Amino acid sequence: MANFAERIRRSWNVFMGRDQSYHYDGPGFGMRPDRMHFRSYNAKSIIASIYNRIAVDVALVTFNHVRLDKENERMESVIEGPLNDVLTLSPNKDQTAIEFFIDAVQTLFDEGTIAIVPIDYDSPTPDLSKTESFIVESIRVGKITQWFPSSVRVDVYDDRTGVRREIVVPKSSTAIIENPFYSIMNEPNSQLQRLLRVLNQIDRTNEQNSSGKLDLILQLPYSIHTPARRREAEERRKSIEDQLTGAQYGIAYVDGTERITQLNRAVENNLWTQAKDLQADLYNQLGLTKEIFDGTADEAASLNYQSRSIEPVATAFAMEFQRKWLSKTARTQHQAIWFHRDPFKLVPVAQIAEIADKFTRNEIMTSNEIRSIIGRKPSSDPKADKLVNSNLNQPEEGGKESSSGGSSIASMLNNSPATMDSKRIQNARTWLNQIGTQKASQVESDSETS
Repeated sequence: MANFAERIRRSWNVFMGRDQSYHYDGPGFGMRPDRMHFRSYNAKSIIASIYNRIAVDVALVTFNHVRLDKENERMESVIEGPLNDVLTLSPNKDQTAIEFFIDAVQTLFDEGTIAIVPIDYDSPTPDLSKTESFIVESIRVGKITQWFPSSVRVDVYDDRTGVRREIVVPKSSTAIIENPFYSIMNEPNSQLQRLLRVLNQIDRTNEQNSSGKLDLILQLPYSIHTPARRREAEERRKSIEDQLTGAQYGIAYVDGTERITQLNRAVENNLWTQAKDLQADLYNQLGLTKEIFDGTADEAASLNYQSRSIEPVATAFAMEFQRKWLSKTARTQHQAIWFHRDPFKLVPVAQIAEIADKFTRNEIMTSNEIRSIIGRKPSSDPKADKLVNSNLNQPEEGGKESSSGGSSIASMLNNSPATMDSKRIQNARTWLNQIGTQKASQVESDSETS
């Protein structure tokens, strides 16, 4: 009864006690004001699809705040905290991590250089230029409008007032990221800019050809060198225009001695050939292929795309985050910003079984780790969380070894003292492999006999 009364007391509805007729929480917009918008000449061309494809793939890369192994500089553990939440879950109140990185990469390609501005932070002083120790709690993508020696002026969205503002922020705390493909995309005479100019020329030509003009030349049966004849020719032209626009079916009449020549035919040029050549060169320089866009790329093309197009952008983000948002003390404690992508996303289902067998047999991944990759829940068997080769007999609990041949040698190899001669270990392993081959042959012959 108490639980029912508590539920009644804490039950609310979003429409209860609210005047829905008027609500003011700052300026309102019909579209999201914090979202980036392409420049007009980029939005109308194929460049927008290239930007979006790379941005989505970069956003699917996972960024983490981690602690590295002191000896091998490998990831040891994820440091749970505000910075890791910003990178993996909620960068700000309006965007998820994937939306943020899509926004950041598209703005980076469109502008050439962007600023990732810490909006909310935990710091002993409000001026981040006077401290090195601060904790980032929310971030936004900003466009740099002016450069100073120690700071930059940034156009960034203010989520408190709902409008974009220009603020001056220190370089020491702001992640300033330059496009790794700046010379290909953003230079005035780069490959992408040349392609844009050709595409714009093609668009203008198409607009002129489809503007609805007839492009007619009217040849009169008399010379128009004198002003009176020119006035007469102008009246004749206006007469034909009035006939065409005023008639229901657009029909006009001319004199038998007059001739009409139509010019609205396609003008032959090499703009399309230039556009195709520039597009092919751009794709080659960015590591893109047609198969990447339609999803039919093979493994080699996908790996080439990941290593040449995605990893340079992700590395630029990770290195700048680590340089600006991790203090020297944190870096000496082996903290870092780490990114990784799931290598099994592009693997066909038919190859998963073979890969799983190799990874578990060579003690690279546990069975439960393989199960999580294929979307299965973890097994409750304790053995599923151990790096063991299930094809070899393992020692039983309590120190007892199984009676199968070769198990004592395997146990000796797994627990051999450091002083054991390496040649003896190699000989024992060779002997084990021979036993395994003999057993396999024996099982095969027995099955054929039966």
